[in-house]
Amino acid sequence: MVMRSPFPLERDLGLECYLTNAPGLGGRLRTLPEDFQVEELSVGPPEIPEGEYAIAQVRAKNWETNRLVRRFSKNLQISRNRVGFAGTKDKRAVSTQLMSFRAPLELVQQLEIPDVEILRSYRASRPLRIGDLLGNRFAIRVRDIDSERAAETLSAVADGLAKAGGFPNYFGIQRFGAIRAITHIVGKLLIRGEFEQAVWTYVANPIDEEEARAREARAQLEATWDIAAALRDFPPPLSFERTLLAHLHRRPNDWAGALSTLPRNLVMMFVHAYQSQLFNRMLSARLLDGLPLHEPVLGDRVLPQDRRGLPDHRSSILVTDSNVAKISEAVRESKAFVSGLLFGARVPFAEGPMGEIEHRIVDAEKIKPDDFVIPDLPAASSDGSRRELLAPCRDLLWTLAEDGRNVVFQFSLQKGAYATVLLREFTKADPRAL
Repeated sequence: MVMRSPFPLERDLGLECYLTNAPGLGGRLRTLPEDFQVEELSVGPPEIPEGEYAIAQVRAKNWETNRLVRRFSKNLQISRNRVGFAGTKDKRAVSTQLMSFRAPLELVQQLEIPDVEILRSYRASRPLRIGDLLGNRFAIRVRDIDSERAAETLSAVADGLAKAGGFPNYFGIQRFGAIRAITHIVGKLLIRGEFEQAVWTYVANPIDEEEARAREARAQLEATWDIAAALRDFPPPLSFERTLLAHLHRRPNDWAGALSTLPRNLVMMFVHAYQSQLFNRMLSARLLDGLPLHEPVLGDRVLPQDRRGLPDHRSSILVTDSNVAKISEAVRESKAFVSGLLFGARVPFAEGPMGEIEHRIVDAEKIKPDDFVIPDLPAASSDGSRRELLAPCRDLLWTLAEDGRNVVFQFSLQKGAYATVLLREFTKADPRAL
């Protein structure tokens, strides 16, 4: 019997189930930024001494990637489009990743930003691009766990994950906003063409868990719709919201134009978050229907392995009577991966039981492929894709403190997989603690 999440936030975002049935450790993540350390395993461009791009390994504490990019662009006096990276990182963490700058190497090496270090740097002939990574290596401390059965729980969950070959490849809470889990709502409004409502959902819409000054500023804007006052009241950390408001102050009612002032990857993230919520719901439905994640059934679509050993999201193979035995062997050998739908303008559905799940959820949303082509906001358009249902975990180790009150996990994940989703199998804690 599948164990279900008791937390409304998780259920709203589609994370309805756990793969393992062992009781959780409880606990809290990110009491300190140093409790969550992530090192990107990047595929950096080769060194070219006369190259026009500076490549740097950057270590940052308490910096979300988009805001760090904005700070780099300001300090280097270059467009933020000239700062490249392979993957976004959460704020409350210590993250190490490669970044690229279309700027003189000497200026990059001299950068001085609080809680940011330039560890090494070189020149290259091309920038870093989203996806130029293999995965991430983590060292994460979970504090205040239930010490009574900690060792037993750790072993039971690890055994369950080992038997399954990984954990459910849900998109984690941070995909939707670590504090304000609304990005999927904004994305749904965008594909409906409801740009005005999308803007107000993003900039207003106060939420209790947010810092008081930000919450009060949003509430005042929602009550008055006074954009000039909001530009005075919104605190500096709400820089993207201020960007939207500044545009609307200059050009009232230009909703699509306001959204276009945001970083392209942030605009893309809104629609991707909506696709992610639908994917999570499909993954949960598969678990609840008793279908396996680690082996294909007729009608599944599997992703072949690419040259780097990762799932090839650009193509999928339909499982039929004639190939099920061969594909099952490939999945067991981690040379192919059972997938779920990230619905968009051009992506095939599965057939069989998984196809029924995918069609049921898409039909209930009353959406169609053409909705994901957004001429007025091209950055938000999405072809869609398919995503592996099971995320492998490599080199999993843990160290339990002598008092049994905290535990440090070490492991590596392939790109796109969420450390918090792995840890929720161990903690089964309130997602706000993760």
